[in-house]
Amino acid sequence: MPHRPQPKEGYETFTLEQALELDQQQVKDFHRRYLNASLLTMLGLLNFDQSFTSASGVSVFDAQGNEYLDFLGGYGALNLGHNHPEIVAVLEKVHSRPNLLQTSLNSLAAALAHNLAQLAPGPLQRSFFCNSGAEAVEGALKLARIATGRQKFIYCINSFHGKTFGALSVTGRDKYQSPFRPLMQECAAVPFGDLSALQQQLSSREAAAFIIEPIQGEGGIIEPPPRYLARAKNLCAQYGTLLIADEVQTGFGRTGTFFASEAEDLVPDILCLAKSLGGGLIPAGAYITSDELWRKAYGNMDRALLHTSTFGGNTLACAVALKTIEVLLNQNLCQQAKEKGEYFKSKLNRLKEKYPLLKEVRGRGLMIGLEFQQPNLQNRRFVLTLKKVDQLIQEYMGSLIAGELFNQHRIITAYTLNNPNVIRMEPPLTVTREQLDAVVIALEEILVKHSGFASMAGAGARTVIKKIMK
Repeated sequence: MPHRPQPKEGYETFTLEQALELDQQQVKDFHRRYLNASLLTMLGLLNFDQSFTSASGVSVFDAQGNEYLDFLGGYGALNLGHNHPEIVAVLEKVHSRPNLLQTSLNSLAAALAHNLAQLAPGPLQRSFFCNSGAEAVEGALKLARIATGRQKFIYCINSFHGKTFGALSVTGRDKYQSPFRPLMQECAAVPFGDLSALQQQLSSREAAAFIIEPIQGEGGIIEPPPRYLARAKNLCAQYGTLLIADEVQTGFGRTGTFFASEAEDLVPDILCLAKSLGGGLIPAGAYITSDELWRKAYGNMDRALLHTSTFGGNTLACAVALKTIEVLLNQNLCQQAKEKGEYFKSKLNRLKEKYPLLKEVRGRGLMIGLEFQQPNLQNRRFVLTLKKVDQLIQEYMGSLIAGELFNQHRIITAYTLNNPNVIRMEPPLTVTREQLDAVVIALEEILVKHSGFASMAGAGARTVIKKIMK
């Protein structure tokens, strides 16, 4: 008889049904033992380590039935919200089809590539399907090298393109790069929005590509100067360098147009997509390029298999992507994002005028960043003895606000990775004005309650210290 693997002595394995019944303490214990224990500790400091049992649209619910508004939105992956009924129905519609069969032509992948070619700017026509934003960036970087024969890449300070090796090499924060050096060679960083610095790097004619986010997400929701992106594209063309637009977070209506590039009159050479491409249910990513570039890179049978992805373009991913695009267009969610974003920003800017703790409101559509003042605690009345608490308060004011929103008002958001004093507001595009108003009201209550920097910092410190002592 064949050998049947057995669990380790003294342990048991769980069925799906049993896993669904785990209580919160068991979930925490298993995360601590088998997953990222340090991340669990970090989330726990501000009570972000809760478990949720159901979700629909903008709302998620804990085991006690409490409703939370999700204004984090999966970092831009939930443009249609949680468990959109039309997306969920798709899974049943295609469940009997082969999901992975590389020796056949997938009709859904063909239709999705067609749709993306119709929606993408300029001559972008040929798609490569993968599973994530980082993988889309990896593929775009490889395409740029093989198509141009050049090695160098230019990227922006404070950018974020992913944490895989190539994507990390063009991600503009030393914190994420330094532990893994040496990274990919011949990568140069320039300030976001600085055309002269870009031209200086381009002038050697050695760069395969310049990769850029139309709006910097993890950098703190930073928009470029007017006409910067179109002028950057012209400069790149002048020196024979390709421009890669990373729309992983900004795509699919998030900023008020289907792609953020549209509002900037930018026609990139390669466009990277992911996050909401999968409808909030299935991992899905892609890059799109022109027929000319594709032929230079992979235009013969000898090169056809140089870059592939096992799960890329699978039936489930393509099905939900097709339905996601359909819903976005049929419900005019791009225009809704534009109008709701303007409404939301106008109310947030009124708070900024009244409360000095709120330093800046910026962004476009429903991709909004709130930057808070970094408190000066040199004259604080309370004494902090825990180094990590001190660091949290000095550098992570955004996380303290996010903690107050979560713990006191049941609103989920988070700070941006490259600027922890900024919290993002990226709710599903289906969010209502009443839900937007609820967030504004909650923010004002927090700002009134903690009108001084020390008050906000002190509240955050007390929460952290209680968790550590507990």
